[in-house]
Amino acid sequence: MRLKDILIREDHLPYSTEGKDKPFIIVYSKGKTKMSYLPDHGETKIITHQGEVKRVRFDEGEEFK
Repeated sequence: MRLKDILIREDHLPYSTEGKDKPFIIVYSKGKTKMSYLPDHGETKIITHQGEVKRVRFDEGEEFK
Protein backbone atom coordinates (compact mmCIF):
# COMPACT_ATOMS: atom_id res chain seq x y z
CA MET A 1 0.00 0.00 0.00
CA ARG A 2 1.36 3.40 -0.91
CA LEU A 3 -0.67 5.49 1.50
CA LYS A 4 0.81 5.51 4.98
CA ASP A 5 -1.14 6.57 8.06
CA ILE A 6 0.32 9.58 9.86
CA LEU A 7 -0.76 11.44 12.97
CA ILE A 8 -0.95 15.21 12.83
CA ARG A 9 -1.65 17.95 15.30
CA GLU A 10 -3.08 21.28 14.25
CA ASP A 11 0.19 23.09 14.81
CA HIS A 12 2.72 20.45 13.78
CA LEU A 13 3.41 18.25 10.76
CA PRO A 14 5.28 15.15 11.98
CA TYR A 15 7.30 14.80 8.82
CA SER A 16 10.64 16.34 8.06
CA THR A 17 11.22 17.47 4.48
CA GLU A 18 14.94 17.99 5.03
CA GLY A 19 17.03 15.98 2.61
CA LYS A 20 13.99 14.94 0.59
CA ASP A 21 13.44 16.12 -2.94
CA LYS A 22 10.44 13.98 -3.96
CA PRO A 23 6.99 15.56 -4.07
CA PHE A 24 4.36 14.08 -1.77
CA ILE A 25 0.71 14.51 -0.82
CA ILE A 26 -1.04 14.55 2.52
CA VAL A 27 -4.76 13.72 2.47
CA TYR A 28 -7.12 14.24 5.40
CA SER A 29 -10.65 12.78 5.55
CA LYS A 30 -12.93 11.37 8.25
CA GLY A 31 -10.40 12.03 11.01
CA LYS A 32 -7.61 10.09 9.25
CA THR A 33 -4.50 11.53 7.67
CA LYS A 34 -2.46 9.66 5.07
CA MET A 35 0.70 10.51 3.15
CA SER A 36 2.18 9.20 -0.08
CA TYR A 37 4.98 10.10 -2.47
CA LEU A 38 3.94 11.05 -5.99
CA PRO A 39 5.09 8.94 -8.95
CA ASP A 40 7.93 10.18 -11.17
CA HIS A 41 5.68 10.09 -14.26
CA GLY A 42 1.93 9.84 -13.98
CA GLU A 43 -1.26 11.13 -12.44
CA THR A 44 -2.61 10.86 -8.93
CA LYS A 45 -6.37 11.27 -8.56
CA ILE A 46 -8.20 11.75 -5.29
CA ILE A 47 -11.72 10.34 -5.62
CA THR A 48 -14.38 11.75 -3.30
CA HIS A 49 -17.99 10.78 -2.60
CA GLN A 50 -20.39 12.89 -0.55
CA GLY A 51 -17.57 15.06 0.75
CA GLU A 52 -15.32 12.21 1.89
CA VAL A 53 -12.21 10.73 0.29
CA LYS A 54 -13.01 7.24 -0.98
CA ARG A 55 -9.95 6.36 -3.04
CA VAL A 56 -6.57 7.64 -4.18
CA ARG A 57 -5.76 6.33 -7.64
CA PHE A 58 -2.22 6.23 -9.05
CA ASP A 59 -1.77 6.06 -12.83
CA GLU A 60 1.89 5.71 -13.63
CA GLY A 61 3.75 5.72 -16.90
CA GLU A 62 7.23 5.81 -18.24
CA GLU A 63 8.53 7.90 -21.10
CA PHE A 64 9.66 5.98 -24.16
CA LYS A 65 12.52 7.94 -25.67
